[in-house]
Amino acid sequence: MAKRLFSGIQPSGNLHLGNYLGAIKQWVEMQDDNEAIFCIVDLHAITVAQDPAELRRKTLEIAKIYLAAGIDPAKSTLFIQSHVSAHAELGWILNTIARMAELERMTQFKEKSSDVAKRIQQRTLAAKVLQEEVIEEDPGRRLARLQLERESLQRYASVGVGLFDYPVLMAADILLYDTNVVPVGDDQMQHVELTRTLAERFNKRFGETFVIPEGKITKEGARIMGLDDPLKKMSKSAGSVYNYIALTDDAQTVRKKIKKAVTDSGSEIVYHDEKPALKNLINIYTLLSGKTSQEIEKMYVGKGYGDFKTDLAEVIVGFLTPFQERLAAISDDTVLAVLKTGADKARALAAAKMEQVREHVGFLE
Repeated sequence: MAKRLFSGIQPSGNLHLGNYLGAIKQWVEMQDDNEAIFCIVDLHAITVAQDPAELRRKTLEIAKIYLAAGIDPAKSTLFIQSHVSAHAELGWILNTIARMAELERMTQFKEKSSDVAKRIQQRTLAAKVLQEEVIEEDPGRRLARLQLERESLQRYASVGVGLFDYPVLMAADILLYDTNVVPVGDDQMQHVELTRTLAERFNKRFGETFVIPEGKITKEGARIMGLDDPLKKMSKSAGSVYNYIALTDDAQTVRKKIKKAVTDSGSEIVYHDEKPALKNLINIYTLLSGKTSQEIEKMYVGKGYGDFKTDLAEVIVGFLTPFQERLAAISDDTVLAVLKTGADKARALAAAKMEQVREHVGFLE
């Protein structure tokens, strides 16, 4: 039997080559042999401030990118998360069995909330320190330390609940459709593990309800790193445009960004962990050209970074040019019709699951 897969992308920032290679490319390949459900997760997007007009524009743009990349509405279900209210309803129900300690451990929350998150596990100790009166230390140092503690607690208090609770809504997205496979980047695997935990906990408490999903990542595409920093993931919210290749970048921009991309010491083109910048660029080359890393190494024996970068830029342009032509040909009316059909199909699946959930929880119908 075909397995059901689910995944989604937020309608914020500029979708880039890392999004395509780490996620969308997988989806296109998997839709032929699986029952595929793809979502534009606008409820997740508003965990941080969004301009309403820009959010609407980006939502349509992401849907068009799905289609231009090869997501086929005849094979896959494509819809907008907020158009299926069951996502929010199931998210709330799962909140009642999720635990604070589980959410505090989420790496992405720690990264997005910066030093605030690092203080979460220490907040009890900090509160105790603030109340202690007998501490043998210099009064000036004590005052400065207590002020830092207060500021940390104040920053923690300002973190949005939505950002903290994001993984539970993601779990609802997945479990709502009896998902078997979740194609994700490796930075999202922790969220898939939480989803599995919540599903198992719910099934144990209320009876068999949810399928336990499996996360799926690809080796090369799991995490495409930034062109300006090979130790950090390529990000659509990066401070520098030289971090990523946007899917809408023109040929001249692509060539400029690749030329400026960080490289490692030396000049030999080798695929090795000790050369993370070059390894990342070879990963991009590999995924877009179909050549193996060994084949690429052989192509550039006796050549340097300049030759390699020039060719890589043309490989990227060769992918983006037809992609952008397909993207420009998709009208708003076309994508809105696809999204409506997808939402109707998703609502039917979600309604059946929520009827089962409500019955098991004990809600009166």
